[in-house]
Amino acid sequence: MNKTGNFSKVQKMVLMAVLIALTLVMAFTPLGYLKIGVLSVSFLSIPVAIGATVLGPVAGLTLGTIFGLTSFLQCFGMDAFGTAMLSVNWFYTFVICVVSRALMGWFTGLISLGLSKVFNGKKIGKYFLNDIVAIVCAPIMNTVFFLGFIALFFFNTEIAGLNVIAAVVIPALSINFVIEIIACGIIGSALSIAMQKILPGVSPKTVKV
Repeated sequence: MNKTGNFSKVQKMVLMAVLIALTLVMAFTPLGYLKIGVLSVSFLSIPVAIGATVLGPVAGLTLGTIFGLTSFLQCFGMDAFGTAMLSVNWFYTFVICVVSRALMGWFTGLISLGLSKVFNGKKIGKYFLNDIVAIVCAPIMNTVFFLGFIALFFFNTEIAGLNVIAAVVIPALSINFVIEIIACGIIGSALSIAMQKILPGVSPKTVKV
């Protein structure tokens, strides 16, 4: 019996459980969202990006889906804009909330895994290049997928007399986008590298897609 392998598996399971718990706590407390008018800056891409870079694409997909489901639940009266979308079309709202976040988590893991072979362990200081790039890409993809689906499904919908593109998509790109990239890039990169240092048996390089 390979004790090292079993220990690594246990480490991965524990880390995954911790990240799921963190995602749920952030989703339903002020830790997860910064309200700016009708818009919300989400920090939930941080635990998703950490899971995706440390544990691989499947973990990223799982965490992203959980993030998306909690986001969808917010549409039942907890978030003004989400509630408005839900009242127009529940299926489109589900796709916007859940599918966009699931894709973000999955692609973040794929980027980290693919770039680990390209960069071959190269670092900037203590930080692996593949992790930095993947984690910065996470909020970018979260914004692109989320706003892209909104523009696709609700392009002819008006909010407060403005088309949804002018009322939501453009403001989100100018405010939410920047804040999420900075927060996820700094906090996510630091935590991801710290976890790989603390749990040396955990590495996305050994995870199969």
